[in-house]
Amino acid sequence: MFFSVIIPLYNRPQEVDELLESLTRQTYTHFEVLVIEDGSVLDAKDVVEAYKDRLKIRYFVKPNEGQGFTRNFAFARAQGDYFVIFDSDCLIPPHYFEEVHRHLSSKFLDAYGGPDAAHGSFTSIQKAISYSMTSPFTTGGIRGSKTNLGGQFHPRSFNMGISREVWERTGGFILTRLGEDIEFSIRIHSLGFNIGLIPEAFVYHKRRTNFRQFYKQVHFFGRARINIYKHFPATLKAVHFFPSLFTLFLIFTILTLAVRPSLGLICLYLQLLFSALIFFHSWRVNKSAKVAVESIVAAYIQLVGYGLGFMQDFWKRIILKHT
Repeated sequence: MFFSVIIPLYNRPQEVDELLESLTRQTYTHFEVLVIEDGSVLDAKDVVEAYKDRLKIRYFVKPNEGQGFTRNFAFARAQGDYFVIFDSDCLIPPHYFEEVHRHLSSKFLDAYGGPDAAHGSFTSIQKAISYSMTSPFTTGGIRGSKTNLGGQFHPRSFNMGISREVWERTGGFILTRLGEDIEFSIRIHSLGFNIGLIPEAFVYHKRRTNFRQFYKQVHFFGRARINIYKHFPATLKAVHFFPSLFTLFLIFTILTLAVRPSLGLICLYLQLLFSALIFFHSWRVNKSAKVAVESIVAAYIQLVGYGLGFMQDFWKRIILKHT
């Protein structure tokens, strides 16, 4: 099986350098790489050139349209039987394609997704963010499970594969941002294709390097969920409201401490219990007290950022019916 690796890129030459370096160490080498510069000011042309003797790689430059349409641009030019999408901030373990090939050869999937993990070289904040985005105690835990409270498994585009037939029948992404990968997955399901999780096909996902960037990212994710709802109302599940409820409870706790301390203290104890749960679980997972403390911060940022983004667009696009 010949894979086409799709990497949309926007102003991140250093990230793609590390990603390409990880691809040179693959034990299964039947793949090409397409790097598509999506209107970047800071391009990666020289970086890509440096890998032409180690990878079967092609480089394209196009006007900025967003990651969804940039992936479509690559699909139309890919030569593989199967297309694999990575975000530029991922590192790929050496046995990734060997594991994917093994799984698809024994139990073929028309589309798959894989989990993400934290690499040992990541900063403590990156590890804390990775923990929060994969923890069973936040909504991030939904993303890497075969079955989850959100319904069907939907691959996310930082680590996602589709067959050529899927591309030909779907036409690729119809959204370029704001939940484009979930919308794409829903349409793949609707056409009767077989989608699944390959647990062994994990990537090391660097995500954001500081909490401010992480907040902006998860706020965007909350808004994206409403965008998906506008296209597929039935996909909005009770679990998607949890971060907003958590956020409202946090605000309630702060206000109640000021006006009714006895009730406020009960709410505060519940917050501390949740924080302790995050701390000890992260400490067990990451073997680091520092990462465990930062995981509490990351969990609160994830839930509040997502919750506020969700509530913002719920109010604007569903209650006020703005486009």
